[in-house]
Amino acid sequence: MKKRGRFKFHRLKTWQLLIILVPLFFVDATLLRFDHIRMTELRDAVLQADMDENDEEITKRLETLKDFVFSNMVINIVDDNGDKKITFGTGPFYLEHQYIRAANRALEEAEKNIASDNNPNGNIYALASETCKRLAIANGWTWDNPNYINCMMSEIQKYPAAAEIQDKIIASLPSTELYRKNYASPIWAPTWTGFMVLLTLIILVVIFIRMIVWIFLRLSLIFA
Repeated sequence: MKKRGRFKFHRLKTWQLLIILVPLFFVDATLLRFDHIRMTELRDAVLQADMDENDEEITKRLETLKDFVFSNMVINIVDDNGDKKITFGTGPFYLEHQYIRAANRALEEAEKNIASDNNPNGNIYALASETCKRLAIANGWTWDNPNYINCMMSEIQKYPAAAEIQDKIIASLPSTELYRKNYASPIWAPTWTGFMVLLTLIILVVIFIRMIVWIFLRLSLIFA
C-alpha cells in the first residue's frame, strides 16, 4: 500500500500539483491568520492588564503570550519608523502604564531625597511640584499621566543649580527598555499550521525541480 501511495504521488502531473496548491494556499493563509489573531488577543490582554494597573495579572498574561508565540508560527506586520515590515512574533509593544507608575514612584522617592535641598531657590522639586499639580488639576491630568512627568522635568530645568538635581531624578527613573516587550516566534513549529506550510513547500519544491528538469531537457533537444 505504501509503494502504491508513493507511486500515485509521483504519477501526479505538474498541472495537477498546481491545482492542489490553490486550496493549500488558502488553508495556509487561514491557519496563519488564526495564529495571528490569537497572538493579538493575548497581547491585548496584557495591555488591558497594564491599563488596569494589575502587575500580577500582567506577569501571568505575559507568560501566556510568550508560551503561545514561542510554540506557534506567528507572522506579523509591524511599523518600523513609518515602514511596514514582516516579522515573526509580536513585534515591539510597551507597558506604558506600568512604566509611568514606576516613574512616578521614582519621582516620589526623588522628592524625599531632595527635600533637604538648600539651593538659593529653595526646594526646587517642591516648587516644580506645586506648579505642575496646579496644571494637572486645570487640565484634568491624573498623577500617572505622562504630561505630569514632562511638566516636572521642564519646571526643574528653569531653576539655577537644577542640572545636578535633574541628573539625580533622571538616574532614578527606570529604563524604558525594561517595559519594552518583543517576543519572536519560530520560523517553523510542529503545529497544524506548520505541517500544512511544510506540505505546501514540498509541493513547490517538486514543481520547481520538474520545471528545471523540463527546461534542461528542452535545451538538450535544441542543442543536440
